[in-house]
Amino acid sequence: MRKVVEMLFKKLISNVKDLLNPPTSTKPTDKPKKKSVISTYKEQTGNGLLSTMFNKGNYGEFSSYGKMAKLPGYHKALFNIYIPNGKEQTTEVDLVFIHETGIYVIESKNYSGWIYGDEKSQKWMQTFPNGQKYPFYNPIKQNIGHIKALQALLPSVEKEHYKSVIVFSERCELKKVSYEAKDTYVLKRYDLAKFMNKQIEVLPKILEPHYIDRIYDFLSQYQKVDKAVKAEHVEMIKGKQG
Repeated sequence: MRKVVEMLFKKLISNVKDLLNPPTSTKPTDKPKKKSVISTYKEQTGNGLLSTMFNKGNYGEFSSYGKMAKLPGYHKALFNIYIPNGKEQTTEVDLVFIHETGIYVIESKNYSGWIYGDEKSQKWMQTFPNGQKYPFYNPIKQNIGHIKALQALLPSVEKEHYKSVIVFSERCELKKVSYEAKDTYVLKRYDLAKFMNKQIEVLPKILEPHYIDRIYDFLSQYQKVDKAVKAEHVEMIKGKQG
């Protein structure tokens, strides 16, 4: 009995050592483990599972990326980047998805209700059956500003390589939304994966993996900005919506 207890104790100690010091394989065929969607999102934004699930803005971005993470082709994603807009201010881009077929600039709107708007109006409208109405800044115009700011930072990327994608929650209905702008798309989140797969299928590959890495590394510096920059950006948004 004593020998059995000793053996079990030694096995327990060995398991603890393995957990604290996991073995590192040197086999050249070993591939690094792919990070989960939530791990990638947390690493870039600092938002954990709870702060993601219980914040509708964070959840919208995370859900959109979840639809795109498994897309074919080489790609990288950046969340919540605060970039200069040329007016001594910053503009926040929800999600930049850099793929071999282009740069997809995602504006996430995690709204419910009925949505009305067109590309020329300054404000769009969110309405509810009880008659309540809430205006919000035209997301097409908003994303045009994002793309112009990115173009200023990345002058070597051609204008036609950018795609403006406005993604609304599954909880809303796009009641009357009209636009004709080139390379602009307004859709609901459950259509995002299908839309992206179609884009990847029909568009040529114009960005090499090493160039995608360079763009990603350069834009990474605009993530995780300090609270003062975020507060200033929030005040600017309030001014647009007021």
